[in-house]
Amino acid sequence: MRISRDKLNKLAHTTADTLADIDAVGFMEDRNTIRQEARKALEDLLTQEAGIDAAARAKIASQRKIILEGSQEWEILYRKYYNDEVRKLGI
Repeated sequence: MRISRDKLNKLAHTTADTLADIDAVGFMEDRNTIRQEARKALEDLLTQEAGIDAAARAKIASQRKIILEGSQEWEILYRKYYNDEVRKLGI
């Protein structure tokens, strides 16, 4: 899933602000550094998710039989292959 740069920044800001509001959380760095690290972590997760999605779609496309996207069979195979890829990464 592609998320715009603005939305990703907004998520990172919200994450840093939410952490700052929790009394049990103390920052060892300034809030901007925390925001940047949150943004980097989100980008990494989205990149991994895109790779998992592409791998699942490639496995479906490699089937002998043509399986139309949106069909029940495609959805079942997609979930199966997606979960297999997630398991391979240990997520």
